[in-house]
Amino acid sequence: MSEARNAVTSWKEDYNHHRPHSALGNMPPVEFAMKSTLEKQAA
Repeated sequence: MSEARNAVTSWKEDYNHHRPHSALGNMPPVEFAMKSTLEKQAA
């Protein structure tokens, strides 16, 4: 069970922190969220 948990955790890390998403301007979700937050704070 822990092997499956580790595999899912690794996949989520890659998907959210490293893999670009075309719907987000080819940025990873975490980078997009940080950029959006900074833009909202600056407004």
